[in-house]
Amino acid sequence: MTARPQREGARVRSVAFENVPSFVVSLDDRVEVPGLGTVRYDLAFGGAFYAFVDAASVGLEMTPARFRDLIAAGSAIKRAVMAAREVRHPVEADLSFLYGTIFTGPALGSDADSRNVCVFAEGEVDRSPTGTGVSARVAIERARGRLAPGKTFVVESIIGTRFTGRVARELEWEGYTAVVPEIEGSAWITGRSELLIAPDDPLAEGFILR
Repeated sequence: MTARPQREGARVRSVAFENVPSFVVSLDDRVEVPGLGTVRYDLAFGGAFYAFVDAASVGLEMTPARFRDLIAAGSAIKRAVMAAREVRHPVEADLSFLYGTIFTGPALGSDADSRNVCVFAEGEVDRSPTGTGVSARVAIERARGRLAPGKTFVVESIIGTRFTGRVARELEWEGYTAVVPEIEGSAWITGRSELLIAPDDPLAEGFILR
């Protein structure tokens, strides 16, 4: 993985990295979702698989005040898509599942291009635009002809945090027309921890119950 820091004097203000090959599986598919009716979605991979749904098409606003409605709708869409189709990664069997639903729509901030609200795993909402989600979104925007290679695509989250995506390069990968997306964002250190392992600790290597 290639990462590049963007410096401002002695400080690193952001970091950009090239992600894995990202690709669109299908555009404008439809699925019947209980309580929502017929929902149109795009299925794409950017490190994980997501179903992308226009928020307005299901009557939702992508604001913090609507986060419970977004979770309910996103979880229902995820379940419906999983029941309706197989989601299969061409190489990594462990990635062959739908990780979440990403709602999309116009940005609320003046200097962003779009907004992502990612409902993932067991109904969590991402505080960020989601790195893998923005990667998949770059693949969608490129497939639809709305994002030229090298051009930036700024995506904000439900709370306004932002990632910038761009097409670093295009390639044919495992039967898909794919892109290698570059994602740029900022983070801050909030703490450090230290693990101590005694030489006679019987659980030094941990344990698993399954």
